[in-house]
Amino acid sequence: MIQVNYSLSHSLIATNTAATVDLILNFNGEKTAIVSSRRPLNLSLVIDRSGSMAGQPLRYAIQAAQKLVESLTDQDIVSVVIYDDNADLILPPQPVKNPSEICKILGKIKAGGCTNLSGGWLLGCEQVKSCLNREYLNRVLLLTDGQANEGITDPQILTKTAHKQSEQGIITTTLGFGTYFNEDLLMGMAKAAGGNFYFIQSPDEATDVFRIELESLTSVVGQNLTVTLHPESSIELREILNNYRTTSTEKGLEIFVGDVYEIEAKQLAVQLVIPAQNTIGQLPLISIHYQYQTLVNDSIEQLSGELPITINIGSEADAQQVQPDQSVFEQTSKLRIAQVKEQAIALTDKGEYQKAAETLRSAIQDIQQKLLNEIFEIAEEIEQLEYYAQRIETQNFDSVSRKEMRDQSYQTRTRNREDLNLRGIAAGDADSLEAVSSFEQGVLVECIRQGGKLRVRVISDGYNPEFNVQFPRHLREEGVTYIVEEIKLSANGDFYRASGTIKRLVKPGEERKAGTQKTPKTTNLQAAKAPKSFADLETTDTVGNGVIIQCVKEGSKLRARVVSDGYNPNYNIRFPRDIRAEGVLYVVDEVRESSDGKSYVAYGKIRRLTQ
Repeated sequence: MIQVNYSLSHSLIATNTAATVDLILNFNGEKTAIVSSRRPLNLSLVIDRSGSMAGQPLRYAIQAAQKLVESLTDQDIVSVVIYDDNADLILPPQPVKNPSEICKILGKIKAGGCTNLSGGWLLGCEQVKSCLNREYLNRVLLLTDGQANEGITDPQILTKTAHKQSEQGIITTTLGFGTYFNEDLLMGMAKAAGGNFYFIQSPDEATDVFRIELESLTSVVGQNLTVTLHPESSIELREILNNYRTTSTEKGLEIFVGDVYEIEAKQLAVQLVIPAQNTIGQLPLISIHYQYQTLVNDSIEQLSGELPITINIGSEADAQQVQPDQSVFEQTSKLRIAQVKEQAIALTDKGEYQKAAETLRSAIQDIQQKLLNEIFEIAEEIEQLEYYAQRIETQNFDSVSRKEMRDQSYQTRTRNREDLNLRGIAAGDADSLEAVSSFEQGVLVECIRQGGKLRVRVISDGYNPEFNVQFPRHLREEGVTYIVEEIKLSANGDFYRASGTIKRLVKPGEERKAGTQKTPKTTNLQAAKAPKSFADLETTDTVGNGVIIQCVKEGSKLRARVVSDGYNPNYNIRFPRDIRAEGVLYVVDEVRESSDGKSYVAYGKIRRLTQ
């Protein structure tokens, strides 16, 4: 069952004065006494095994999938699809009666080839459809690390197809791995399909992200929650702050909110404009109608409810005595910040860098004027906005920053989990600081990675090591120790603020003045040369900063092609013939475009990638 409550930014407004109020609706899953009553899953795992997943990414993805399978029961159905150039069903749909055998099958997955995302995903949808049961949660989990470059690649077609699949009861959750996937496509598919999206920023985060999705799936108490808003005739519904699908109907504005979890409330925030009222008393604002499907006595039933929203009208003196609800301001401020991030991304995509940076900094000023920066999450938002503003105006807004920023906006406007908010681990520029090996005054702090976030903690004695430290995001770098001139406790006593000069603590002999960078290593790579034979090739099980090449059979020829993301797989590449072997993956130090711009040349050492 779902319980509904609401909060208004203002519980009372003055007569004869127009007003703007924020309304937050909370849809909470009623906790069940019997944990085992969860709905079973009909789940298809669709795993990208293209060449760019080789090494750590695929290993961690497999480990995450194995842990997920180990958490399922024999009431659940699972299938596994893998894809590179082609899609293959390696585990037909079946009850999870022997998790260890399924894990063995997952453990045999090897990387190779390009990214036929549509082929893999649609094959996964077919597996779920073959066992479709409305008593089950029917889901496809699509994991990819690259651009769709085989099969159907048009984002509009894929997004529309995702929506059509959801209308048949098949919901898709997308998981983007690394830095080369198309976040706009994966977020669009998830939104259209009524599923979730996750950004797996580093290989070792895969297990944590799979855990979050499984926790969500196994705590679903309401499915397909749809909310219809019908404002009273004089009330204007100005804005929906969340990022849900909306449709205008005769009954009002219909909003598809999706699944409601027992462990996570779903929020819907709107802004209402109220014209001046000349009568004291209660004023009807808006009628809320909602419906959803839920498990009742071992069968799925559709339930519905209504909730009328009113506000009190009082004298101007009464209104001045009533303080606005700060918790509503805090929540709606986060949602508006998320909207500002989307606006800045859109401007940056058009090359309007200065305007994008100004948009972010204007949001900072607005937050500070509302005095919300004494709340750690909001103070952290300020650091995030300034960090992205700096990167945008210096045109250093790379694909990682864009993915982080879009992910932050997406999660804020669709989810309500602290471990999904403000994630981002892109390293800052700690090397720009003065580096010293000793100090007499100051406080030591350290930057750590925690749950997909770069956090700073005090390590000097006399401070609470569990407290977060408000610290410039552009200086954060995992594993770095800093010397801060002063650490101050926030006004609410919940976190620390770093103030004054910041230096970096280094080993003796590594000291540097502020603004000087480490001397970069110079490389003078030569065109790749092969050893005498394939057997003489050095092997490696990691890719690092290298580029992956695969040999494939085309007619009677063995052709080498680049399968790392960011390269054109249709280009020929100059690669030694004596070591070519069908299906084998190779790692080279570098791949450069040839002078004619129509092919590639491999440079540096060539190694055979073992899996």
